[in-house]
Amino acid sequence: MRSLERRAKKLKRQLWALFLSWKDPSTPFLAKAVIAVAVAYAVSPIDLIPDFIPVLGQLDDLLILPVLIAVAIKLIPPEVLARNRREAWKQLESGSRIKTRAGFYASFAIIVLWLAVIGLVALKVYRLYRK
Repeated sequence: MRSLERRAKKLKRQLWALFLSWKDPSTPFLAKAVIAVAVAYAVSPIDLIPDFIPVLGQLDDLLILPVLIAVAIKLIPPEVLARNRREAWKQLESGSRIKTRAGFYASFAIIVLWLAVIGLVALKVYRLYRK
């Protein structure tokens, strides 16, 4: 259990460092784009695959977020990442929280995606029964 707590704290610190790197002018555009997707996915109350779907619901959280974080870390210059990790640690120790509208935008995008999928399925069913 302690191992999971340590990993969760490390993940939280990594996400905060990524958020700070996203705001940093020294971070390349591609890294900022990946960071935006990772932070938005992490703070979104809606998952790409809902958690009530057995196995797949949890698997997307365990695969997508770490991959996005790893890609973003590779794209950020090491000195920028180190500086933002130190700042993230200070802010976490002080009890601060990430404040962003990314969660809202990510939720909106995922809802639109699911509505599109439902619309396509409904269209297929309609065409199937219309014949």
